[in-house]
Amino acid sequence: MANTGYSETVDADVLGSTEVDEGALRRLLRRAGRTLARPALECLELLLDAKTPPQVRLTMLAALTYLLLPMDLIPDFIPAAGFSDDLVALSALLGLCSTHINDEIRLRAQRKLDRWFPLGR
Repeated sequence: MANTGYSETVDADVLGSTEVDEGALRRLLRRAGRTLARPALECLELLLDAKTPPQVRLTMLAALTYLLLPMDLIPDFIPAAGFSDDLVALSALLGLCSTHINDEIRLRAQRKLDRWFPLGR
């Protein structure tokens, strides 16, 4: 199994300080952005990959569309049940990604991540 790099550490000095070190905060936010952006870029690359089966693409598009649309089958304000339909769509999306993402897709996503969130700035 390839190393996905999701286990990035948080700079405890930034979180525990009463004064804001803008450079440290900027680095922390960039790491958080990279951590959140990586799975999204991997899903995007999977969706764009010509080798991804059409039924996988269709299911991914349906799940993403459902998650992004403001209307739900079960309104989110209903306690306990409100987010269950979103959870089903998200589970389908994550299952497809974990099943179909390969090292080539991860590499393309990593290159895009490095361009969008450069390290060392």
